Amino acid sequence: MTAIPARLNLPARRRRHARLIAALTTTVGACASAAQALYQPVADAPPGQEAVVVDPLPVVYLSHTAAPLLEAARAEDEGRWPAAVAWEREQARRTGAARVALARAQEIVEEPGAPGPVPLPTAEQSAAIDLAGAGDEVAELWRGDPAQAVARVRELAACGEFTAAEVLDSAVDAAVGAGLLALVDAGAASDPSLMAEQCLEAVPHLVLAVVLASADLD
Repeated sequence: MTAIPARLNLPARRRRHARLIAALTTTVGACASAAQALYQPVADAPPGQEAVVVDPLPVVYLSHTAAPLLEAARAEDEGRWPAAVAWEREQARRTGAARVALARAQEIVEEPGAPGPVPLPTAEQSAAIDLAGAGDEVAELWRGDPAQAVARVRELAACGEFTAAEVLDSAVDAAVGAGLLALVDAGAASDPSLMAEQCLEAVPHLVLAVVLASADLD
C-alpha cells in the first residue's frame, strides 16, 4: 500500500465518512418506523376485525428520499475533508491508470473474436468495472467473514491497482446500492405486508455499509 506523507494527517474512516454514516443510521431508523406504520395498526386491531387501514406513505416516501439523503451526506463529508479528498483522488488516478494499463495489455494478448451485438468495454470502462467488482466481492465476503474480507482488501491493495480505501469505498457503494434497491422494491409493492418486509430487507445492507464506511485496516 502507498505510504501517506507525514504532513497529511488523514482522518480515520469513521470521521471521514461521518455524515454518510449518520445518514445511513437515520435511514435504518426510518425503515423501522415506516414498517411499523404498516404493522402496528394490524397489531392494534381487534382479533375479529378483518379489514385494517394501514399507511403505506412512509415507505413510499422513504423509497424516494433515501438516495438523495445519502448523496447529500457524501457531498457534506467531502466538503469537510478537502485534503483527504484530494489525496484520495490522486491515489485513484494512480490506481486507475494501473488498471487501464492492465486492461490494455490484456486487449493486446487476447485474440479478438467476432464482433457481437454489444461492444466490448474500453480499457477505462474495464478499469471502473474491476473496481466495482472488487467492491462487490469484499462486501459479499464481509457478510460472511470480515477477517477474510480484510485479507482480500489487503491482497488487492498489494497489487498496486487498488488502494484499500477505494476498495472499501466501493464495497460501501455496493452495500448502499443493494439497500436502495430494496427500498425501491418496497415503495413499488402493492401488498402492504410485502412492502413492510422489503423495507426491512434494506436494513442489513445499510448496516453493512455503516460497518464498511467505519472500517480502518491500519
